[in-house]
Formats: sequence, C-alpha cells, structure tokens
Amino acid sequence: MLKAIIIDDEKHSCDALKMLLDKCCPHVQVLTICHSGDEGINKINELKPQLVFLDIEMPHMNGFQMLEKLPEISFEIIFTTSYDQYAITAFKFSALDYLLKPVDREELEKAVKKVERKMSPAISQQLEILMQKINQPFVPVQRIALPTMQGLEFVPVESITRCDSSNNYTEFFLAGNKRLLVSRTLKEVEDMLAEYGFLRVHHSHIVNLNAITRYIKGEGGYLVMADGSTVDVSRSRKELLIQKLQPYKE
Repeated sequence: MLKAIIIDDEKHSCDALKMLLDKCCPHVQVLTICHSGDEGINKINELKPQLVFLDIEMPHMNGFQMLEKLPEISFEIIFTTSYDQYAITAFKFSALDYLLKPVDREELEKAVKKVERKMSPAISQQLEILMQKINQPFVPVQRIALPTMQGLEFVPVESITRCDSSNNYTEFFLAGNKRLLVSRTLKEVEDMLAEYGFLRVHHSHIVNLNAITRYIKGEGGYLVMADGSTVDVSRSRKELLIQKLQPYKE
C-alpha cells in the first residue's frame, strides 16, 4: 500500500479526491485529510506518508510555504492546483506532478503510477527548480529536470542543443555529445522551452537557436548545429525560422 495524506482547505475537493482514489487507486491508503498547512505539517511529522496530495492556494499558509517549514521532504508530492498555464509550465520544468482541479480520473491514475515508478530522492532539487520558476517568472531558469528511464537528470538549459521526437518520448542532444531519452512528448518540450530561445523547425525537431551555426537554403533547407549535426527544416516553418534568425531585417 502507498500511504498518502491529502492537504486542501476545500472540503469538497478533498472528498472528491478521496472518492476517486478509493475507486481507481485502491492501493493508495489515505491516512488522513488536512484542511490547513499547519495541520498538514503536524500530520506529516506524525504519520510519515510516502505521498502527499497538496493544494497550492490555501489561506494563511499556501502549499509552498508549508513545504518550506518542513525540516526535510522525504515523500513524493502531487500538487492539486487551479493555476494558470504559466505555472503549469513551471511544474514541467521541475518534473513534479500536478493535477488540475477538478481532478480527472485518468490523470490521477497516471500521476500515481508515475510516483510508484519514481519514488525518487531528488525531490528537493525538483522543488528548487519549481520555486525558481514560480518566484522569478522573468528570469530564465538555469536547470531543467528531465525524467528518464533511470531517474531524473538535472541539466542546464543552455546545454541543450536540440530535441528530436521519438514516438511518445523525446531525445535530448546535449553539449559534450551526451544524449537523453526523456518521457515527454515533443509538444510538451516545445511548450516548456519556447521562451528560452528554442524553436520547433520541423514536426520532429526542436533546436536551440543559439546553437545554430549555419542555415543551408532549400525547399525547407536544413540547419548545421554547433555539434556538427544537421536538422531538416520543414517548408511551413522556414519563414518563422528566418524571422527568428534575422529579427531586425526589414
């Protein structure tokens, strides 16, 4: 059994989540339900859960403030949130799981399965990345947490040269000829990296604009990257690419 605690100030949200867990995740044992950050801290220290479902927006003490008051975080976290799209991108950077309210059954099952597969000691680093992105929305993050088959890899964003689609996975090409196969779709990666100088130039390729060394003309043409690799450019994305590479050309 996976021992869990629900922390949310909204009683109806707690009841709905508990009902879903009982129905579709019977192996998750909800030890208790807390309706405030203070109560949550006490119960975490007392019951030592493996998983905490944590609401972000709570009065007096939000979810992040509650986590900062804990001496250590030795449990997995699934955030429950009504946050906007920007904040959702922040969660993707940290590779921490989240559920949008009202919680969807299939999304809940997926999130719990991810926790069971991971049970990772890297939670503090994930929270550090999340808080950096949440608290400093106009400062580019320095690192990104990438979920791989072996666990989480924390890599500098600037070290990413390009990303290639591989079915429901994405292959990251990093400086030093390192590669990582990540359990994220290329669309998820595109949304995550768009504001950091990355551009989707083909249905299968995203590139770091700062890692391009040459553009070779053609119907769509192709790019030569800093690592010597070449990337095809689709005809439909050629104009946008040229605009990005020559922003001041009239």
